[in-house]
Amino acid sequence: MTTPVSPRIARLGGRVLRTRWLVRAPIGLYRARLGALMGSRMLMLEHTGRTSGATRYVVLEVFGHPDASTYLIVSGFGERAQWFRNLEADPHARVWVGSRRPVPALAERLDDAAADAALDDYTRRYAKGWAKLRPVVENTLGRPLERGRDIPIVALHLQPR
Repeated sequence: MTTPVSPRIARLGGRVLRTRWLVRAPIGLYRARLGALMGSRMLMLEHTGRTSGATRYVVLEVFGHPDASTYLIVSGFGERAQWFRNLEADPHARVWVGSRRPVPALAERLDDAAADAALDDYTRRYAKGWAKLRPVVENTLGRPLERGRDIPIVALHLQPR
């Protein structure tokens, strides 16, 4: 059994996730083709700003990898996350995994049933990590997280070059 995360630690974790310079630091690694240093559970998403049209980058945890051409990612800030809102406006993106070249991808939000199944799978595979991460995500969302449908889960479908 894992030790529960205190509300204070959850708030601190949420604050760290809101620290722009810290969460943007890994972007340079991916651009330098050193993304492998981030491990296999991270990727960089390149997307287009919905208002500016500018290229944007964000490094996210790989929530699931159901097949060779699909990665699942989660918006820990819910529908407020800028990258999520940008993908809703334009689902075309590029995905940087490890030290490989970026690959075109098409983003699709999972429906409720698929999101529930994805969260169930994640919590089964990473039970200890989820026990510590869940309170942090709930802190950023500002509400409890019971099912996958409570949080946006996006499938990135890699496209052939």
